[in-house]
Order: sequence, then C-alpha cells, then structure tokens
Amino acid sequence: MNGTKRADVRPGSRVSIVLKADQQSGKLTEGIVKDILTKSPSHPHGIKVRLKDGQIGRVKEIRS
Repeated sequence: MNGTKRADVRPGSRVSIVLKADQQSGKLTEGIVKDILTKSPSHPHGIKVRLKDGQIGRVKEIRS
C-alpha cells in the first residue's frame, strides 16, 4: 500500500519513508510512525510523518 492517503497511515504503523536528503536517490528508511504531520487527507508525494526515532519524511510504503 502506498502512503498517499492520510487515513491509511496511523501512529504505530511500520512504514518506509524517503527523507528530504534522500529524495534524489530515492533511498527508503524504515520505521514506526510516531506523528502524522500532513493535515490534508491526501498528498501526491506521500503523507509526511515523524518516526519514533525522530526522522521526518514522506511515506512511500506501508508495511504490515
């Protein structure tokens, strides 16, 4: 599942995000969602989240 819809992303979800610094390379970082930062119901580049370790990026995949 991709991370473009806010309703699909929940705190505690395991996700793969792309960090701002990694947008050129597309390198993904995996972690657990702490906070959802995007207020709109969807975003074409992915919902912006803060992981439990403090990293911020846009969700590219939602893991099970």
